[in-house]
Amino acid sequence: MNRILNALLLSAASFLLQCKPQEKKPQEFVTVANMDKGVNPGDNFYNYVNGEWLKTAVIPSTESGVGSFIDLRNKTRKNLNNLLEELANMKDAKGMEQLIGDFYASGLDSLTIEKRGYEPLKPVLEKINALQNTEDVKNFIISQFNEANGFLYGFYVGADDKNSRMNIVNFYQSGLGLPDRDFYFKTDSISVSIQDAYRNYMAKLFTLTGESADYASKAAQTIYAFEKELAQSHLKNEDLRDPEKNYNKFAVAVLDKKYPNFAWEKTLSAMGAKTDSVNVSQPKYYEKLNEVFKSAPLDAWKAYLKFHEISRSANALSHDFVQASFDYNKIFSGQEKLKPRWQRIAASTSANLGEALGQVYVKKYFTEESKNRMIELVNNLEAAFEKRIQNLDWMSPETKEKAIDKLHSFAKKIGFPDQWKDYASVKTSRDAYFENLASCDKYEHQRMMDKIGKPVDRSEWGMTPQTINAYYHPTNNEIVFPAGILQFPFFDKDADDAINYGGIGMVIGHEMTHGFDDQGSQYDKNGNLKNWWGEEDKTKFQEKVKQIISLYSSYTVLDTVHVNGKLTTGENMADFGGVAIAYDAFKLTKQGQDTVKIDGFTPDQRFFISTAQIWQSKKKPESVRTQVNTDPHSPAEWRVLGPLTNFTPFYQAFAIKENSKLFVPEDKRLKIW
Repeated sequence: MNRILNALLLSAASFLLQCKPQEKKPQEFVTVANMDKGVNPGDNFYNYVNGEWLKTAVIPSTESGVGSFIDLRNKTRKNLNNLLEELANMKDAKGMEQLIGDFYASGLDSLTIEKRGYEPLKPVLEKINALQNTEDVKNFIISQFNEANGFLYGFYVGADDKNSRMNIVNFYQSGLGLPDRDFYFKTDSISVSIQDAYRNYMAKLFTLTGESADYASKAAQTIYAFEKELAQSHLKNEDLRDPEKNYNKFAVAVLDKKYPNFAWEKTLSAMGAKTDSVNVSQPKYYEKLNEVFKSAPLDAWKAYLKFHEISRSANALSHDFVQASFDYNKIFSGQEKLKPRWQRIAASTSANLGEALGQVYVKKYFTEESKNRMIELVNNLEAAFEKRIQNLDWMSPETKEKAIDKLHSFAKKIGFPDQWKDYASVKTSRDAYFENLASCDKYEHQRMMDKIGKPVDRSEWGMTPQTINAYYHPTNNEIVFPAGILQFPFFDKDADDAINYGGIGMVIGHEMTHGFDDQGSQYDKNGNLKNWWGEEDKTKFQEKVKQIISLYSSYTVLDTVHVNGKLTTGENMADFGGVAIAYDAFKLTKQGQDTVKIDGFTPDQRFFISTAQIWQSKKKPESVRTQVNTDPHSPAEWRVLGPLTNFTPFYQAFAIKENSKLFVPEDKRLKIW
């Protein structure tokens, strides 16, 4: 939702349908049986809407949670699997159909994969064992980048934040195996158990490749110490959200003088990155690498490189590697069992041949009618947002004019791209899953490298059509809604407006608000990191940002674990805006201006119920803890309660009184956009 690299959990819905005959009963869009009407809506509206479901929902052993997103993912997964099975069994398939079918079939060929064991990795492991010195290490790392297997250096080519029409080479912090730098330094019992599990995982992978138990144990300790040293240089997740702090453009010649051991000019040249300047997002990390290249022993480098080669490939190898990877990662998810192989390979096919599969998917499961309706809904939300900006009591007329100009400059992408990727250079075989993955990696790597020094192609998408998500991209100033999320409970052509505006409408408003959250607000209408605010307006806005941080930091998730208000600031602001903008747009519809009840609920009540049911979720404690530590989105309950308890129309819809547990006095309710 903020940047493409972040890819974020969101929502979607539909729009004005009063002229269309209803094909389903309105009652089908609110599952009354899921509601706990014994709960006062003002005490906990999330439980009021989802309470009975929360009491009875069972998390399958192959999942880390259940809920609206999981249900929709399962539905989409079945649709994709039907397509994949058809393509894999198609006789005389050619072109894109053969490409997809061969890739999927190769992943299902477990007999061949088991027979090969870790054989596909042996050549690269032998290269690592043959390294003689630090220069060899550097050259090996570069060679892996050229094979699309890069690690240690975080590297991508994308829009220059301060010249958004042109691409630039970017380096960012990387090199860690644990999800976040803080995992290396925490000393509570859960964190220590994660650290132990990580070292055990390293040792397990080494023994699976024939190393002795003694070597495996010592290597794991060495690698962990090596990564902990790197972690000291990493910015915290919340600091990564500051665009100015993470924009550090340097001439390559200057970098060579600052970090001579890294050898920037030589490295970039060997990588095929012809450029005279780069953005080093987190310079302290590369300062640390500059030191490590001089100080780290060769044996430490070899152990580190071998482990990460094995780990990144584990799920493409025989089952013992797959199981080892799963056993380690379940400490973060709580998932008890591996998903069936067809599910894992379907996900892999979608991830590696996303737009190829997406073309087939949208032909069967997404209609032009749905796309047109979404365009109309987006335009309705845009008009509602403009009115809200005009009515702000804290923003000057000059800044309002610039904000509205930015709003009307949004590029709107619905359903699927106008131009599809060309996968002609990808080569696949029905009996070589590992090599098929490598071919896909090389294709994407070369596509990225070809962008260096060229204008940004703003027609590209950062998500595949089948993705159940949405996003705002600040340098493109665009909002994007893939076909995958344009399904119930977020969107349904037969649903009443209250359901659709409370669902997809909230998501559309959420994405629009990202253009004006604490990050997005720093980019102008052209996508450049450039201040467009009046000084007094910016001061008032920053005060509201502090209030959002304080509010969410007060929410308790598990035991004494709180929401990280700083990490989740942008998503929380977008949730606030999403609800408010969607509600205003809903009130312009015929149903929004009516009082006719459906299933005993008024139109306004159905709007808010829809918003609460799209975030229906029940997750394993391990998954919740990981989310709080690493995810910029607040847990589902607080994505509902935070915005609604600060939104006066919600109080009016359910006649919420002062004695309710979550009641906030009207003059204390936080309003931003």
